[in-house]
Amino acid sequence: MCFTSVEAFYDDRLGSEVPVYTYGCLPADERGFMQCKGHLVPHETSKSIQCCSDKDLCNLDLKPIYPQRPTPESPSFSSPESLPFTILLTSVTFCLTLVLLIVAFVFLKNRRKEVQRKFGLYAKNYPPEKYPNMEIHGPLANLIEQSSGSGSGLPILVQRTISKQIQMIHSVGKGRYGEVWLARWRGEKVAVKVFFTTEEQSWFRETEIYQTVLMRHENILGFIAADIKGTGSWTQMLLITEFHENGSLYDYLQDHCLDVNSLLTMAQSIASGLSHLHTEIFGTSGKPAIAHRDIKSKNILVKRNGECCIADFGLAVKFLSDTNEIDVPPTIRSGTRRYMSPELLDKSINMNDFNAHKMTDMYAFSLVLWEMSRRCITGDKLKVADDYAVPYYDCVPSDPSFEDMQHVVCVKNIRPQISLRWDSEEILQTMSKVMQECWHSNPAVRLTALRVKKTLSKLVTDTSIKIV
Repeated sequence: MCFTSVEAFYDDRLGSEVPVYTYGCLPADERGFMQCKGHLVPHETSKSIQCCSDKDLCNLDLKPIYPQRPTPESPSFSSPESLPFTILLTSVTFCLTLVLLIVAFVFLKNRRKEVQRKFGLYAKNYPPEKYPNMEIHGPLANLIEQSSGSGSGLPILVQRTISKQIQMIHSVGKGRYGEVWLARWRGEKVAVKVFFTTEEQSWFRETEIYQTVLMRHENILGFIAADIKGTGSWTQMLLITEFHENGSLYDYLQDHCLDVNSLLTMAQSIASGLSHLHTEIFGTSGKPAIAHRDIKSKNILVKRNGECCIADFGLAVKFLSDTNEIDVPPTIRSGTRRYMSPELLDKSINMNDFNAHKMTDMYAFSLVLWEMSRRCITGDKLKVADDYAVPYYDCVPSDPSFEDMQHVVCVKNIRPQISLRWDSEEILQTMSKVMQECWHSNPAVRLTALRVKKTLSKLVTDTSIKIV
């Protein structure tokens, strides 16, 4: 039996299929394996075979034809079969878009209500009708002195527009409750504290304390304005104050050593600011007594003239003498554990006694004195100063827990170590006595801020006389 087979091969040059013929014969005993008169299925390529046996070379006359493979047409979305799918896809897309738009609208509406509520609270606390409108002119310092000698910063109506006029430059620090930026307002450098949205009560408390009449003092951070800046989707609570390029006392002590005069100037200025806070001023426009409750080196700023000023009043409390009540802020914030007094750590403090709050300030102030004294240089020929360290650096971890501090301060009754080299300097001897009296376990024994201020002021006077 003879056969002729034809296969289809794709020619790349022609771009189409071409037939390729194959001829051959089989012995009689193998003829059953040949599939004649048809194409073989399945094959990767089209193939067909025809057979003959009537004469020699009969397969030369055979011309088998392979079946053409049909090319499937591309699906058309306009075809009747695809129309339901197109309608379904369009409907789902439209519904999802509509749902997203509704959710976004509800969210923005709620945010707008929240912003309006905050503005309403701000206006309620500081009604604009109590403050005259005025034109802004002149340098910042002159403007504050002329318009608000009482110590409450700029007039409220000016404060409410100041955020639109401020140019943020760069971030200078970030803490647990907000971020501080260096900014410019009318060509002058200012510090802008941007509170986190979760710290709304801290912003209200600081704003309220800074707005207190007669609050302005050279050793308290100068307040300029408070404002809420927001749109429908976000809100920023801003506190604008004076800017001090030396930064916090904590940062300053890292890189600077102090001489005895610098130490005395800093300590006396802090005590002076603390004394002003703690003192109640009576009169028609008097000032209530205020306790800071978070005194630490990070909340004290170093001024260009070498003095210090106290900042961050988010935890402060006021004593209302007319009603004999303490205005405790509605916040869950607590002070810095490392600087907590023994009565705070063992929870024996009487929260309704304002003097108790003042004494916690004095305990924390004594630890700040210790930090500064370590960095004070002693010795005539060989100048020596200790590396900077935070209080209890050798007793507790870097981020101590409440229990860690309680065990060290209350149970073991440990206090920071007094260096022997301090005995060589009269000023350091005085500092040592002051800090030891201020960190006493019994709050009633501690010195008041006024007493410390007078002691250090006398030391400043005596030192000046000796120098002259």
